[in-house]
Amino acid sequence: MSAHAESTGTFDRAKLKLAFASIGVVFGDVGTSPIYTMREALHPVVAAGGDLRLAVLGVVSLLLWAIFIIVTLKYVIMLMRADNRGEGGILSLVVLVETLLKKKGGIILGLGIVGAAFFFGDAMITPAMTILSAIEGLTIINTGFQPFVVPMTVAVIVTLFTVQYKGTAGVASVFAPVTMLWFITLAIMGIIHISDDLEIFQALNPIHGIMMLVRQPGLALLVFGGVFLAVTGGEALYADMGHFGKNPIRIAWLGVVLPGLVLNYLGQGAFIIAHPDAIDNPFFLMAPTWALLPLVILATLVAIIASQAVITGAFSIGQQAMALGLFPRMNIVHTSETEEGQIYVGQINWIVMFGVLILVLVFQTSSNLASAYGIAVNTSMLVDTILGIVFFWQSRNLPRVIAIPALVFVFCVEAMLYAANMLKLLHGGYMPVLIGATIILLMVTWMRGRRALANKINKESLELVGLLESLERRPPARVAGAAVFMQTDIKFAPSALMHNLKHNRVLHDKLVFISVETVKQPKWEGDRVTVTQGPLGAWMVEAKFGYMEQPDVPAALRACADKGLEIDPRQASYFLGRRVIKMSARSSMPFWQQRIFIMLANQAAKAVEFFRIPPDRVVELGMQMSI
Repeated sequence: MSAHAESTGTFDRAKLKLAFASIGVVFGDVGTSPIYTMREALHPVVAAGGDLRLAVLGVVSLLLWAIFIIVTLKYVIMLMRADNRGEGGILSLVVLVETLLKKKGGIILGLGIVGAAFFFGDAMITPAMTILSAIEGLTIINTGFQPFVVPMTVAVIVTLFTVQYKGTAGVASVFAPVTMLWFITLAIMGIIHISDDLEIFQALNPIHGIMMLVRQPGLALLVFGGVFLAVTGGEALYADMGHFGKNPIRIAWLGVVLPGLVLNYLGQGAFIIAHPDAIDNPFFLMAPTWALLPLVILATLVAIIASQAVITGAFSIGQQAMALGLFPRMNIVHTSETEEGQIYVGQINWIVMFGVLILVLVFQTSSNLASAYGIAVNTSMLVDTILGIVFFWQSRNLPRVIAIPALVFVFCVEAMLYAANMLKLLHGGYMPVLIGATIILLMVTWMRGRRALANKINKESLELVGLLESLERRPPARVAGAAVFMQTDIKFAPSALMHNLKHNRVLHDKLVFISVETVKQPKWEGDRVTVTQGPLGAWMVEAKFGYMEQPDVPAALRACADKGLEIDPRQASYFLGRRVIKMSARSSMPFWQQRIFIMLANQAAKAVEFFRIPPDRVVELGMQMSI
């Protein structure tokens, strides 16, 4: 075998290994959809009466083509081309579009805020829906299990969130085999029951879906509300692209996941035509009696895996939102020494868990919860599509004549599905809207407050270079050691320096001023630090980190050795300003919004923990400020 052939074989094996691993992380949400989608999509058609065979053919056709258009065409084929140095997801797409347009903020950032906010709504609804629907399978075995469904669901959810701090590294190795077994099971169940009525293959023709809508236009939106459940989780393919790469995810989708889903939906359709009484829960009723308990256990495990993926996604989106200034700082714990993307954010974990439990306790059944499911995901998907249109218009990544009409068509389909989901507003759909609106309010308030605070600080601050030059002319007393001052703006003197001079009237022999910048790349690939020396022998350090990296000030200081600044981060004294924010009648923000901002600021992680500064080397100097 030639060296080239050998390397190609190794590369292919590596891609296949990543494709297998991605099955355990990326596809859990879309993979659990067959448990409840067919039931929910058929309910309004059956309630209206008419020919069951035609209804089933129409609904299965709509389900399959929704998957083909939204997941396969939009995400797998198109949006995976819109990657920010390999990273995907809604905030990565925002950064990408802003870079192409050479314009920050405005409508594009607003769209990103909306999409990210509703993603958190999805992170709450997905665990509630998937785990509840899986455990409901016990009622098929014995109706006596009904009173225990909600308590068991609550127990599983609490356990899942309680162990998050340990990370997923220990159990991730079993995710892929379990989820692979799930998709094989879906395919086998489908193949067995397709023979119940081979005419179900006609559903592959989109005309059947279109004709059903033409014959019963009044039901169109009600049916679309159920059909959309088949594509929830589709955005995870794009969001998790950075962990596995676009080609492994495409291989897994086209080779395993899509065939399993198509066969199962076809099998469910044929089974319902042959057994109309099974329409209330066709998925579990397809299984023989002896296989019901193992199927419920497997479905519950996959539901937990699907929930784990969306919880991890919430942590990642939260980290990106913090780096982009949309959220206050929160403590980020890296749960794996080898996988940088595996993180734990305590505040987000408990907030999401609280939301999931409220949803389960309020809605009680997966059928009730289906009314709330869809709006959050659909909103994020619409934002993805709009940003994707802008991206492909500007980047020429694909010929415009192909990309733009395709995405406009996808947008029209998603808009119809969105209209259908909005019909659920009064029947539970208000929950994700309230969740999304609350998170949008918090993000906007945090941005406004930070901007007002920065403007006030800049007005009241002195320029650092000018201050150092004046101190050089009349130097204060100097003491041995190194002092590190954190800067929020490289132009102005930090408040901690001013307070130190005012109260202590001394400066250390070695002065270091360091600012941390979050760049519009997932991981910064250039020089970590830029070092210059100014008046009074002071060192100015600018450290850069990607928006998916954890800022680490001691590591940045160690990187300064090659630039001429020798400093031991463990021996330096770190001077930090601690601001106590008060309300002001002259603020540009109303009182209620000031209160929210102050609450968020008080909940923000301390700079010591966020920037990984040794806590025993910190000197904090407090000050009061109004916004």
